Amino acid sequence: MKPFVLDATMTSLGGVFYPTGHVFALFPDEDRARQAAAALHAAGHAGGIAHASPDVILQEIVQTLGTADTPLPSVGAEGDMVRRIADLAGTGHHGLLIEMAGKDHADALVSTIAAQGAVAAFHYRAFIIEDLIATPSPDGAQQSVTVGTHAAPRS
Repeated sequence: MKPFVLDATMTSLGGVFYPTGHVFALFPDEDRARQAAAALHAAGHAGGIAHASPDVILQEIVQTLGTADTPLPSVGAEGDMVRRIADLAGTGHHGLLIEMAGKDHADALVSTIAAQGAVAAFHYRAFIIEDLIATPSPDGAQQSVTVGTHAAPRS
């Protein structure tokens, strides 16, 4: 596992975090993130894996949001995902950026990382972000964006 380094291939045309062909997963602590990386390798995952500490997430990934939502919220989901990632990193969660190689399957990846304590995982594909680990809402209703995300404040 290597350290996470943000580069231009991991952002959308608007500059917001959007690592196409990757899964970004979040874990409550570094130990669980490292255990998940080891479990993925043991399960034969072929893609590369990079670790992002909460500080790196807040300094590198969250900054890609910039002023993308000002004055109106983004029509795409990438801004909402970055805000969800920011909320979790702000409470100490660690991230793994997992490259999806040709023979890797999202279902197998989800079962492996969920068993290691993943609390969120987003599969970034061309034109769609798939929320792989559903967070239950307090009232049991299915949500596409969970509590913690918010629109930019009105000026």
